[in-house]
Amino acid sequence: MRVEAGLGERAPAPRRTVPCVQTAWPHMLVPQPSAAVPLVFPFDQPGLRYRYFARNAVWDAVQLLELGGKKVLMPAYHHGVELETLLAAGVGPVFFRVDAQMRCDFEDARRRATPEVRAVYAIHYAGFPQDMEAARQLANELGVPLIEDCALALLSRNGDRPLGSSGDLSVFCLYKTLPVPNGGALLARGRFRDELHRLAEVEPPGWPSTASHLAGSLLSNLELRAGPVGRRVREVVRGAGCWVVRKASVERVSTGTQHFDPAAVKLGMSAISHLVLRNQDWPLIVERRRRNYFLLYAALRDLAPPVTGELKPGVCPLFYPMPVRDKAAAMARLLARGVETVDFWRMRHPAVQPGDFPEVDRLRETVLELPVHQDLSPADAEHVASCVRELLS
Repeated sequence: MRVEAGLGERAPAPRRTVPCVQTAWPHMLVPQPSAAVPLVFPFDQPGLRYRYFARNAVWDAVQLLELGGKKVLMPAYHHGVELETLLAAGVGPVFFRVDAQMRCDFEDARRRATPEVRAVYAIHYAGFPQDMEAARQLANELGVPLIEDCALALLSRNGDRPLGSSGDLSVFCLYKTLPVPNGGALLARGRFRDELHRLAEVEPPGWPSTASHLAGSLLSNLELRAGPVGRRVREVVRGAGCWVVRKASVERVSTGTQHFDPAAVKLGMSAISHLVLRNQDWPLIVERRRRNYFLLYAALRDLAPPVTGELKPGVCPLFYPMPVRDKAAAMARLLARGVETVDFWRMRHPAVQPGDFPEVDRLRETVLELPVHQDLSPADAEHVASCVRELLS
């Protein structure tokens, strides 16, 4: 899809800022005597180990499976930080094809497998399920464990089966879907669950860093709900907060970065994240994300159909993956109209060279994230769709 250049230099004032991620609500920080909604997968599973980052959970998986110095089959389409984690742990990746609809090609993986391969690594993109029957069959044929990366697929299902329930080890990132300041998890199943004790104990993160992340999320919520007034308050408070952080020499452990930091590998999830986790309405999160996705799909399928295809029952979408030719221009013009987007995985890790996997190159060049998270109302989703249609028409 091509972004037209003739929209003019002066953009109209946005109705409100529509953030690209969910935000924290004050009531989520109030302890509840008992959970109003029962926990769901994976939070109701034994063998779940909470971490500060999902990348820490990837590190734990490598240690548990003793993969250092060994080979792992891995999709050529990846964020980069999970690959950095594997490389830092001494793992040698063997990349396989991902097609234009973000589907892992496990037949290609089978062709690339060698006797040195000791695990299969599968990634679910934007909440959309991979063919885990094919992934499990391949892992069984090779006689190796299956690692299921659900960092982008928390709460998502393939029909009735939760994503993350097929792997021997599964990795989750909580703050991509939930309004927590930090949080990742490793789910160990079968015999690996009984071996979790071999992993090093986690350490609690510093509270100033956690509080800084949480304050930013609350301010984003204020901006979403209060419009221009909330935006001005957020700017003032953020400026004051940055000054305080500098004066107090607070070391923030940033989430959402591209790189693996070995110094943070022992960090566990904060107590505040555990509290927010207990105050979530799980069915409502999935329902709203699906509703917002369908609203965008109904409005944009003729101009910008999602690269992932149909939203099947059970899928909890992380975002609407829209293809555009000029992502930088599209992002700038949408932001001018109050719509925050994310340039999805444009940066390529040097371990995969341009041209090695043309379909992956194309995904990196064209896929833009449109927000569908649970904080958005139908009016917000319609505003996003209207701005995108204006951009692409």
